[in-house]
Amino acid sequence: MTSSIRIYNTLTKTKEPFQTVEPGKVGMYLCGPTVYAEAHIGHMVGPVIFDTIKRYLVYSGFEVTWVVNITDVDDKLINKSREKGISMFQLATQMTADYLSNLQSLGVDQIDHMPRATENMEEIIRFIEELIEKGFAYESQGDVYFDVLKDLEYGRLSNRTADAQQGEGGETASRKRSPGDFALWKSSKPGEPSWSSPWGNGRPGWHIECSAMSRRILGRTFDIHGGGLDLVFPHHENELAQSRCCHGQPMVRYWLHNGLMRADAEKGKVGGKSDRESESPSAEEATAGKISRSKGAGGLATLIERHTGERIRFFLLRSHYRSTTIFGDTPLDEAGASLETFYRLIQRYQKITGADFYDASAMPIRKRRSDFVSPQDAHPLVQELVQLRESFLTKMDDDFNTGGAMGDLFEIVRVLNRLIDSEQLEDPAKRTSTLTASLQTGMSILKELGWILGIFLKPPKQTSGSDNTAKLLEGVMQLVIQLRADARAKRDFATSDAVRDGLNKLGISMQDGKNGTTWEAAS
Repeated sequence: MTSSIRIYNTLTKTKEPFQTVEPGKVGMYLCGPTVYAEAHIGHMVGPVIFDTIKRYLVYSGFEVTWVVNITDVDDKLINKSREKGISMFQLATQMTADYLSNLQSLGVDQIDHMPRATENMEEIIRFIEELIEKGFAYESQGDVYFDVLKDLEYGRLSNRTADAQQGEGGETASRKRSPGDFALWKSSKPGEPSWSSPWGNGRPGWHIECSAMSRRILGRTFDIHGGGLDLVFPHHENELAQSRCCHGQPMVRYWLHNGLMRADAEKGKVGGKSDRESESPSAEEATAGKISRSKGAGGLATLIERHTGERIRFFLLRSHYRSTTIFGDTPLDEAGASLETFYRLIQRYQKITGADFYDASAMPIRKRRSDFVSPQDAHPLVQELVQLRESFLTKMDDDFNTGGAMGDLFEIVRVLNRLIDSEQLEDPAKRTSTLTASLQTGMSILKELGWILGIFLKPPKQTSGSDNTAKLLEGVMQLVIQLRADARAKRDFATSDAVRDGLNKLGISMQDGKNGTTWEAAS
């Protein structure tokens, strides 16, 4: 099948037309977490982005298989389990449950397979044996290493040469042929979890796990491999090398790397350039201040309770996925304020039509691009909405530019509000079946595009503490509306206009209608 989608490939450093290994099908792999501690907000960046990418590929007509692995054996897991006085397996089970719970809260529900390293030992050992047989790996004192100097293309993904690698020091250095050689199998120390192998009891290295699990599920060459920019080296470089050498063919067609999340001074509005750094920062730039467990990040469940999963998802998708996200409470609060613009429109629609926007039977979601039929509605605003839909999809075709697509989504809200206001649809006397149908057509477009981004699928949840704040704000605004009405009744139009203009400067607009005055915060 033909596709208009273009993707930036980290390997070639260019945007390329999207052409799959098997026509109409996509195999996609995302590196998941090492589950030794509770997930933090940085762990949600990749899953939310690639959940959206899968949604868009499915919407575009592809059959997608998406794999996210779980690393449940690692030095960090062993050390943390000792600190806690529990087994590595118990710790991994607890932290995996935490990770899955957070994914669910953020609406990440498109994953097809979540293989765990400990459940794939036979495949991992078989992969290592093949590399040894082909001369790309060697055993040394119970360890097995990949010989980077045997791979003439090593370093192409990260623009590093094999000679430039320092490698690990300490006792393992003497076991290697070259400092840059990396471990495929590590011999176990007393008391550590281990598995039997042709080289003695031990456990796999980090990189070989992903190569083995992706091959088992997706095949020797698949379409998309994703992960954070910090994984380009050494993890993805080493994955690529061992898979290419084992199979004599490319591991992946397109390498996609999302920018990382950095805690910094909070600044700018949601969607503004000041909230994001350059679209394609280097790995060094991206990792310099990234959020990580070692820097005290955590408490994701609490963050979700305070801001809601939809708000966090909206925040993560507000700009291009390759950008670095500047994280803080202020941008999250601003994301919430922006979402309220959509929620208020949905409330207006439901009040006008009596229909439940979130009810799939009342308003089905178009989950295929081909299902859309351009409406014959002659209303000029409906035609404007159709053009905005095409603009949204054009931006998504261009390397999944959710940030640009979000801009069109806001324009759609503005047009729909203009339709309601210009035709006075909140006044039952002015409402006609034709105008109501126009509104429903526009709202169905909003719902269709919202599904692609994974938002507006369920009624919004209240944030902790937001209920009282919302009630307080509503009470204050009703008081302001009443005072303004009193001024107008006294023909004190100077005061009335001053109230309106002052609120406009604060980003709050007022609409005077037959049934009274309403207000909304600008996005």
